Amino acid sequence: MAQKVLPYEYEIEGSKTGLTSLGGLPLYLDMAAATGLLSVIDRHLTARDGDQGWTDRQIVLSLIMLNLAGGDCVEGIEKLEGDEGFCRIFRKAEAMGLKRKERREQEKRWRKKRTRTFPSASAIFRYLEKFHDEEQEKLRKPGKAFIPAANAYLRALTIINRELIGSEPVKKTEATATLDMDATVALTLKLNALYSYKGEKAYQPLNTYWYERGVMLHTEFRDGNVPAGYEQLRILKEALRQLPVGIKKVRLRSDTAGYQHDLLRYCAEGKDERFGRIEFAIGCDVTQEFRRAVLAVPETDWKPLYRDIAGHAQETGRQWAEVCFVPAALSTSKKGPLYRFLATREELKQGELPGMDKSDEEFLFPVLRMHEIRYKVFGVVTNMDWDGDKLITWSYQRCGKSEEAHATMKSDFAGGRFPSGDFGENAAWWGIMVLAYNLNVLLKRVALGGSWMNKRMKAMRFGIINIAGRVMEHARRLVVRIAGNHPSGELLIEARRRIALLAASPG
Repeated sequence: MAQKVLPYEYEIEGSKTGLTSLGGLPLYLDMAAATGLLSVIDRHLTARDGDQGWTDRQIVLSLIMLNLAGGDCVEGIEKLEGDEGFCRIFRKAEAMGLKRKERREQEKRWRKKRTRTFPSASAIFRYLEKFHDEEQEKLRKPGKAFIPAANAYLRALTIINRELIGSEPVKKTEATATLDMDATVALTLKLNALYSYKGEKAYQPLNTYWYERGVMLHTEFRDGNVPAGYEQLRILKEALRQLPVGIKKVRLRSDTAGYQHDLLRYCAEGKDERFGRIEFAIGCDVTQEFRRAVLAVPETDWKPLYRDIAGHAQETGRQWAEVCFVPAALSTSKKGPLYRFLATREELKQGELPGMDKSDEEFLFPVLRMHEIRYKVFGVVTNMDWDGDKLITWSYQRCGKSEEAHATMKSDFAGGRFPSGDFGENAAWWGIMVLAYNLNVLLKRVALGGSWMNKRMKAMRFGIINIAGRVMEHARRLVVRIAGNHPSGELLIEARRRIALLAASPG
């Protein structure tokens, strides 16, 4: 081929040389084995019944690796299949923990000699169909919020996620879990998708993020038209069952979607059998009654809200105050729980331009006039006795990590692109993506630590996963050989040592 712009040319390697461009991806296979993820899939997921073809373990693990490698569609599996070096590692990993008899039975699942390492796109699509229940679709009513009941296979993904999260022992210093409940809008062009409150077709999963661990504790896949607060108490109960043994206390944070009276009473009255009273800080609706209560607050009661920057307290430009407010729906009994209501306000700096006067009701956020000054106003309801400054600052932390997790799942993983027009298939795709997300968090916590804890997948792929190497056999061992001057070489070796310690630890 003639030279073009630069003095080089491409040639296709004809032989299988064991080369891989994913030299760091096997770390995640190690992590899957050390956490017991593979055996957990075997125990709980039985979508692949029968004794022929791909197993649940093989397909789910393939999709997890696809997410971690950066694939966001089913057809991306062919790129993994084309990586001959990683294929050799994957074949060893998929048999981890199996007894000799089980390995032989797995080999007999193929009528002819197995030719692929990863399932084809068509095999994956057929697998995902198992998670869709057409009978549930018949129960839909036009214009009504509806959540199809999860079939046994979707429920199994929830169980698998629970055991994956519980594979890392809870330390004594982590007896309290802070849960952030929030929905995220995942836009889509699928024909059967429904419109969200943003006016675009979307799905709207409701997620419960475990702040201290950085993992997605629970998720429920939903249509775009289902309000975020719909059946949120049920979701909280399901999320609480996901917490591992060792957690003694729970705190809850949510935006105004969590301002559900049954949810507030359940937490405040200590109705949960395991955790009892659950402390919470939840955004409250700025109703006309709440506005009147805010207007009744004396000007001297408003206090500046600070934030810590490099150890120094700096004013944020916002103020907070206690509000004497008892909504009628929460005052049905004198013996009922007591709630505190707090308000924050921030002066609108943008003045009204001539000819462009805007009514306070037309803003996208609540606006209230006090002494001829317009303020953005938000409310918080809580059953905690913390100082208001500390409480509000703590409640704002929900907007950081949990929303970052949503962005990561939709942009860095495959949660922003769905494979099918069928609800159940997309729910399975989302659920497996969450497994990949949590496996990545566990790898960073257990094996990497330090500055890697805050790395996004872009940095993980650049520094850890996408490393060129050669896979070869030496003394009956598979060896991934990478360049001696690669800056991540020693890190990979140390990470494997730490993963081995996790695998060897009791429980």
